[in-house]
Amino acid sequence: MNFKDLSLEQIINEIKTGKTSRKEVFDYFQKRIEKYDPKIKSFNFVNKDWLNNNEWILYWAPIAVKDIFCEKWVVTTCASNMLRDFKPPYNSTVIQKLVDEAMSSLWKVNMDEFAMWSTSESSALNTTINPWWTNRIPWGSSGWSAACVAAWLAPAALWTDTWWSIRQPASMCGIVWFKPSYGRNSRYWVMAMASSLDCPGTLTKTVKDSALLYDIMNWYDSKENTSLPWKDQINPKIWDSKDLKWIKIWVPKEYFEEWLDSSVKERIAEAVEKMKELWAEIVEISLPMTKYAIATYYIIMPAEVSTNLSRYDWIRFGHNSLELYWSTDELFMHNREEWFGDEAKRRIVLWSYVLSAWYYDAYFKKATQIRTLIIEDFNKAFKQVDAIISPVAPSVAWKIWEKMDDPIKMYLSDAYTIPASLAWLPWISVPCWFAESEDDEKELLPVWIQILTPRLEEEKLFEIAYVYEQATNFAKQTPSGYED
Repeated sequence: MNFKDLSLEQIINEIKTGKTSRKEVFDYFQKRIEKYDPKIKSFNFVNKDWLNNNEWILYWAPIAVKDIFCEKWVVTTCASNMLRDFKPPYNSTVIQKLVDEAMSSLWKVNMDEFAMWSTSESSALNTTINPWWTNRIPWGSSGWSAACVAAWLAPAALWTDTWWSIRQPASMCGIVWFKPSYGRNSRYWVMAMASSLDCPGTLTKTVKDSALLYDIMNWYDSKENTSLPWKDQINPKIWDSKDLKWIKIWVPKEYFEEWLDSSVKERIAEAVEKMKELWAEIVEISLPMTKYAIATYYIIMPAEVSTNLSRYDWIRFGHNSLELYWSTDELFMHNREEWFGDEAKRRIVLWSYVLSAWYYDAYFKKATQIRTLIIEDFNKAFKQVDAIISPVAPSVAWKIWEKMDDPIKMYLSDAYTIPASLAWLPWISVPCWFAESEDDEKELLPVWIQILTPRLEEEKLFEIAYVYEQATNFAKQTPSGYED
């Protein structure tokens, strides 16, 4: 059976009804990984011994897991030399929830080191390519997860999102991403990057698959102090919706003023027209604090990163240098200099100083105050509308290494995704259109739109995304070259 043409939900139903076996599904994806992953380079480690490991027996369907989620006795590296041989003796909460539902893991998908950087090029282990065009990036620290699902090496994947690290990869690889409200999915034993922003979520082929995994993973975790009280599961009646009547959708004008490529702008405008055809009311409202979001984020996030990375000193976690040392300062210096990559070092050095006694009030404290104003901006907007739509990224995927020497330009590409992350809102990305590359008009690459709703209103988010998805056929488009 050709499982790559089925959604996660359909694969589960095939197993439930006895039309296929658990082993047949698992073996199918194992063979695809063996055939195509040497080219894409998505996986760091692959589970080849599930029959002999009772904790990982396949029951419904296998999923890929970003190399940032702790899995019991499975090497978990964060794609860093600092953790190259680390095997945690525990599962992260979201992994345990999936295990409890008898899901299995295909094991670890590669990532940017400690989820940093923007293009899937800073891993200590591999550089991953975009399945649509092999000379282009899959984007983001979750780009490997996106490439893996886009090429059907797995029916779904887990990821973490801090500022956009799954939304843009999903957009550039042409699949559905879902990010719940901050606190909905537990961060317990998910290796921290920026604690007030990190959020586990999913990459799938369809909106319904995202909801299926959300229902499993969404749970109150008493071990994690940002975890929110549990809500009821998604009402299945939303899958009967055929239009967007009575839905008021807002297109923020600030998101169309700068950075946006003309071809992407045209595709987003066509998506807005499609929503009008589905009877949605489209209004334009302003988000005046949007222009401060990037600056705010790039103070808060790296400051939290520098704090979280301080635990990698060999005494608690990480490798030990063989260099002689005469003080603990020298010990830390040798270990971190040898085992951290360039981006990790950059963020530790540059942003530790904003937390210093001399600059804390001028930078970090001020950034947290602006973050509050950004949240208030969204709260005011949602008193007038049900949802917001915007581009995911200002361009289609660019070529590998094209902007590696210009980190500031890559940071500015985050303008459309950072504000909602700062406000802890739920987002989902759905197929929008295909656009030409600015540097090669022959190359048609995915453009996706993102939809967001007020915090804790995931059900409304799924409903809007599902109606739009069903009214178009872009979700059925897949990259060529990965057929069985």
